[in-house]
Amino acid sequence: TNCIIVIPLTFQTNILTELKNWKLNLIQHHKLQMRQEKEKHAAHVKQLQNEMENLKELLHTYEISISRKDEVITNLTQALEKQKERVELMRKFTLWRIQHVKAKQEEYANSIADRHFRTALMKKVWAAWRSASEVRWKDKVARACQLRAEDVCVQLTNDYEAKIAELTAALEQRKAEILRLHSERDHYEDTMKKAFMRGVCALNLEAMTMFQSK
Repeated sequence: TNCIIVIPLTFQTNILTELKNWKLNLIQHHKLQMRQEKEKHAAHVKQLQNEMENLKELLHTYEISISRKDEVITNLTQALEKQKERVELMRKFTLWRIQHVKAKQEEYANSIADRHFRTALMKKVWAAWRSASEVRWKDKVARACQLRAEDVCVQLTNDYEAKIAELTAALEQRKAEILRLHSERDHYEDTMKKAFMRGVCALNLEAMTMFQSK
């Protein structure tokens, strides 16, 4: 048999009212969640925009820094190229200087060797000439020394005789001068004695005159 359930109308109304309220609550809750999500989304979007602005500024700063770095790299590259050119010039100049110095050294060594060879040859020639003329040279030197010694002896003799004559004349002159000075001293002493005696006599006469007057 089939069972038929009969629901009262009031109960149905209550259920419908409860479902409607639940639906309204659910809709309000959903709206609240949607508003909160929108606010969160707006805040998140604003944060992302701020971060994007910061990133743009940072990117601009990076671009400026990169441009400056590129300029610095360009300047350094140019300086490096100039330094390379300078080093290359210095290397070429050093190589040229070394070759020049080597040429000078070779020239100097050749001149020294040539001079040494000529000196050795001159020594050999000098030794040969000296050995050939040594005997004649000794005889000539001996004769020259003898003649020179004789001339020196004669000259010294003449000089000593002239000196002796000069000293003798000077001695005679000094003796005459001494005799003249002795004579002048004796005359001076005699004059002084006479003057002293005259002074004594005058004093004696004056004393006698004074005593007589008294």
